Amino acid sequence: MYQPPHFVETRLDVLHALIRAHPLGLLISNCTEDGITANPVPFLLDAGSAPHGRLRAHMAKANGQWRQIAENPDAPVLVVFQGVDTYVTPSWYETKRETGKVVPTWNYAMVQVRGRALVIDDASWLAAQVSELTAAHEAGRAEPWAVTDAPETFVRSQLKGIIGLEIEIAEISGKWKVSQNRPVADRSGVAGGLDTEPSPQAEEMARLVRSYGGLQNG
Repeated sequence: MYQPPHFVETRLDVLHALIRAHPLGLLISNCTEDGITANPVPFLLDAGSAPHGRLRAHMAKANGQWRQIAENPDAPVLVVFQGVDTYVTPSWYETKRETGKVVPTWNYAMVQVRGRALVIDDASWLAAQVSELTAAHEAGRAEPWAVTDAPETFVRSQLKGIIGLEIEIAEISGKWKVSQNRPVADRSGVAGGLDTEPSPQAEEMARLVRSYGGLQNG
């Protein structure tokens, strides 16, 4: 990933927080002569089980990517987690009014993880992983659904159709491109402009622009 110094984010807690907030990662492997394979997969992060953490997931057995990974256990994989992103119009820049020398851009936050993936075909492991993943995303609901709400025989049959993946994180990198490279007046203009956009993404990006740009939030 192209990493200009002012966009680099290295704080592990911040990187982990983005993974938890945006757990649908793009799993990318390059294990065969056919080239690169990529699939979106929801991940769970176990932060304390390894120095950089560990990712756990499952996918359909019908998905051939896991077989490619199993046949090439030493080949590293890449997982990309995309956080909030927004278009940035030059109209928000003070520099537009001063010189007109501005262009549009895109702000975003992203985490990339590298490591070797272990394929796990174990019913108990899969049951625990699916239950934990479900609980994590049902927790905020008024009446959360649990795997145990489904008939046990049905759950067992469903588990036979999936395979597990575990990735000990060997490398983790973050890129927060949130207008830090612009003059202070432009950063302020971007934050203010985003405040006028009626979307949760714009609200979150405005917060990041202020936080990383040394501006006062609010």
